[in-house]
Amino acid sequence: MTEKEAEIAKENTRKAALDYHEFPKPGKLEIRATKPLANGRDLARAYSPGVAEACIEIAKTPSDASRYTARGNLVAVVTNGSAVLGLGNIGALASKPVMEGKAVLFKQFAGIDCFDIEVDENDPVKLADIVCALEPTFGAINLEDIKAPDCFIVEQICRERMGIPVFHDDQHGTAIVVGAAATNALYVSKKKFEDIKIVSTGGGAAGIACLNMLLKLGVKRENVWLCDIHGLVYEGRVEDMNPQKAAFAQKSDLRTLGDVIEGADMFLGLSGPNVLKAEMVAKMAKRPIIFALANPNPEIDPAAARKVAPDAIIATGRSDYPNQVNNVLCFPFIFRGALDVGATQINDEMQLACIAGIAELARATTSAEAAAAYQGEQLTFGADYLIPKPFDPRLSAVVSSAVAQAAMETGVATKPLADLDAYRDRLNASVFKSALLMRPVFEAAATAARRIVFAEGEDERVLRAAQAILEETTETPILIGRPDVINARCERAGLNIRPDRDFKIVNPENDPRYRDYWETYHAIMSRRGVTPDIARAVMRTNSTAIGAVMVHRDEADSLICGTFGEYRWHLNYVTQILGTPEQRPDGALSLMILEDGPLLVADTHVWSLPTPEQIAKSAIGAARHARRFGIEPRIAFCSQSQFGNQAEGPGKRLRAAMAILDQIDTDFAYEGEMNVDAALDPDLRERLLPGGRLTGAANVLIFGHADAASATRNVLKMKAGGLEVGPVLMGMGNRAHIVTPGVSARGLLNMAAVAGTPVSNYG
Repeated sequence: MTEKEAEIAKENTRKAALDYHEFPKPGKLEIRATKPLANGRDLARAYSPGVAEACIEIAKTPSDASRYTARGNLVAVVTNGSAVLGLGNIGALASKPVMEGKAVLFKQFAGIDCFDIEVDENDPVKLADIVCALEPTFGAINLEDIKAPDCFIVEQICRERMGIPVFHDDQHGTAIVVGAAATNALYVSKKKFEDIKIVSTGGGAAGIACLNMLLKLGVKRENVWLCDIHGLVYEGRVEDMNPQKAAFAQKSDLRTLGDVIEGADMFLGLSGPNVLKAEMVAKMAKRPIIFALANPNPEIDPAAARKVAPDAIIATGRSDYPNQVNNVLCFPFIFRGALDVGATQINDEMQLACIAGIAELARATTSAEAAAAYQGEQLTFGADYLIPKPFDPRLSAVVSSAVAQAAMETGVATKPLADLDAYRDRLNASVFKSALLMRPVFEAAATAARRIVFAEGEDERVLRAAQAILEETTETPILIGRPDVINARCERAGLNIRPDRDFKIVNPENDPRYRDYWETYHAIMSRRGVTPDIARAVMRTNSTAIGAVMVHRDEADSLICGTFGEYRWHLNYVTQILGTPEQRPDGALSLMILEDGPLLVADTHVWSLPTPEQIAKSAIGAARHARRFGIEPRIAFCSQSQFGNQAEGPGKRLRAAMAILDQIDTDFAYEGEMNVDAALDPDLRERLLPGGRLTGAANVLIFGHADAASATRNVLKMKAGGLEVGPVLMGMGNRAHIVTPGVSARGLLNMAAVAGTPVSNYG
């Protein structure tokens, strides 16, 4: 790239960042009401006179503020703008974009509401007074970007005077993530905290906090050598000293970083660019640990460090290098746990629990969601993967619950949790939208250890799902694929499962059951034009057919296929091999999990123009499956026709399907035919058809045309943020399910739970 091209690219990046902040509306935050305010009744409850009742209760019992207001889930991010990122003392107003960004992270990663508060006050005592006066508004305080040593003063005063958690993220957030990364770096290098020599540059808030945290983890104070812009912090030095630095003063005649780096096991940099030279790295101990965390340019470029120490374990503060030390791994989740137990402070034990949770999570198998968010990166625990990625959704349950538990054990929780496992489940449900709805399905699946065969066993999503199945269920995954490919992809994805050790495989290229399989397929299809040669070819190349034959032969209980290819192509082989007069496809049902609740849609894939009989069967199956998810079905038959105003078209077939249902004993509510808006809006439906037999909003939509059902499913998924569970293939006795190519690893896990439920549990 030429110099001019680099300038153009830089300007384009700058403009894109500014446009991001300006459009479509300025800033990154807005306030939204959580309660309806649509009429006079709502107004009377939200404000006068109804609001007085909440005020009276809080006046009597102050802790009830968390019951009747947002305070229990509200954090303030407070700064005076005196030490903003790498920008320095830019003032309170200029710091606002950063504080808004911090608020967005709280909301995105932990569901915590946040106000950014920029205070134009440079006197640390006065700033502390202002923060303390905010206690009635907030459940916790996050101090941010306040210069040292003022930040120490502000935090100490606030902690002493306030009855809510006060956490200076620049100090403790950085220290926690550094602690987790250091824990795993030592694990990889086979060293111990109590044995290592640490050399650090940067005597600011973050640097001091990191060193104090490393002491709590076992590092000996005499093994810590702190340097700043003036050189080594030594006993008797007076230049640019404060009590926090003095605590690490060494009794030594050495004076420079180059002098003290000899034999160091770990370099911790929170200073500025190019402070650590390659020749200094060469003096360090074998397998040196280098945390060069200055932003945007680290103390040493990782490539330069590796030239002299190829085995170095390196972390930076940048996202374009491995091991980014990012506070977002910590602060949302430590606040989440603290708020949920009503902690009065964030103590050392809670911080150490946070470190342990983060470190342990990195050593576990990486999540499918994190792998999807960081495609192309190697997310396998080791020198280049010491800490989880910020978008790893498991952080919420693991870290927040560890913090909450530590708060309860140390007596600082005013609202201790009765059931920590249930709390973890709630945290998972807030991240994995399907978790609560899928719980009854997983519980039902746990009653029988079923064998689930996956047709596309080489797909990474399938491999991740298989790992999760083995960890979270009683099911046995069977994968169809080549063992060397599966092995290599497990290795690349950082999965600790392996073929024939943890799960069985069927190798289409060389399996001892090949003859049995093609003969079985030929016996089924011999009078439908399939010759022995064709049967042999199909059993070598068609993994869906192989899986279906396995279910037919009772070598597996259910087949899951469809991660690539067209739905009806898979359906053809499933129906050929597994279809019987009693078990034929009745339709495909998609459970769409939306912000305001679940909605089931059918038939999305099986019948293009279903007959009234097929529509009726689809409705019966949808009602049965709705109850599996804990949903009492309210079924609406949907079309362009509205209660008989169009004689022909899908509406006619829907009316005929309802007539069929009217003749049999059903145990679910249904109504139609109607437009979708009438199905979802009971007030509108009542105006159109007073006294109809359906009450409330419909939660199951049955269409008379696959195009309409499929379009509804895709709009809900792509534009309404709906998460799909399914499609569930109804009518096949749970012997096969066909997913779609957009399915995620968690989607496959959910489908395995659906498939893992015995047929007798279907209801």
